[in-house]
Amino acid sequence: MAGKGNLRAIYAMLIAVVMFSLMDTALKLLSAHYPALQVAAMRGLSSLPLVFAYVGWRGAFGTALQVRWPMHLLRAGLSITMLALFAFGLRKLSLAEAYSIFFIAPALITALSVVFLKESVDLARWIAIAVGMGGVLVVLRPSGTGMLTLGGLAVLGAATCYAVSAIASRLVGRTDRAEHMVLWLMVFLAIGASALAAPNWVAVRAQDFWLLCGLALTGFLGQLAITEAFNSGEASRVAPFEYSGLAWGVALDWLLWRTLPDRYTLIGAAIIIGSGIYLVRHERAHAQAEHP
Repeated sequence: MAGKGNLRAIYAMLIAVVMFSLMDTALKLLSAHYPALQVAAMRGLSSLPLVFAYVGWRGAFGTALQVRWPMHLLRAGLSITMLALFAFGLRKLSLAEAYSIFFIAPALITALSVVFLKESVDLARWIAIAVGMGGVLVVLRPSGTGMLTLGGLAVLGAATCYAVSAIASRLVGRTDRAEHMVLWLMVFLAIGASALAAPNWVAVRAQDFWLLCGLALTGFLGQLAITEAFNSGEASRVAPFEYSGLAWGVALDWLLWRTLPDRYTLIGAAIIIGSGIYLVRHERAHAQAEHP
């Protein structure tokens, strides 16, 4: 069953990556006009109606207060910090550059999962993850100058928050329903980020309404998918598939801003995607071996 669970989690992660890539595009467009904390607040506020509808449809409101509050508050604090830092970083960097730095997160998740979740990582997966991380280094250039900018450091901080949050999600998912995890994350994100952003709040422009709708839908669907991914599979096996986001970042950069990746980015992307394909085949082989 573990093999099939991991395969299901991988597919959920791939869906989450697509949704979050589109969401990040909206965040980048909004970050040009609004403070970073306000962008984080709008992320939470815009998704609340969809989250409430989903939780009501699943009949989960009745037990919504029976959760591990400290873990939910921890996830919320990490998410507010992550979104604010990432929105700030997107002001300075292209999507492809931001994703390249953010891809340090899967390696951090793998390391943390061994320590806190007691998961085992076999040699083949360590090698594939290392190859994928090598691809990220190619994208960053040998000098790594992208990480020394203020925007790069902000994205690095966001990646660290995300890695810790992923481990917290796996822990709280052992006792709490996925619906409650999504509900309280969005509620606390909306309240917390709005309170922090209030002193410097900028009036929302009418022409940004469509961006907020897109932010709500993609953020909601992405959150459902990523919660499913980390709940049904081992974090160390699921996390590396976030590398596929680089391909989406490159495509969106070209479509919206007409920025093309250079040869280092293309070579690095090929390495990253190749390692991801290997990991998919590795998981499929295990699933078939356990359930022929």
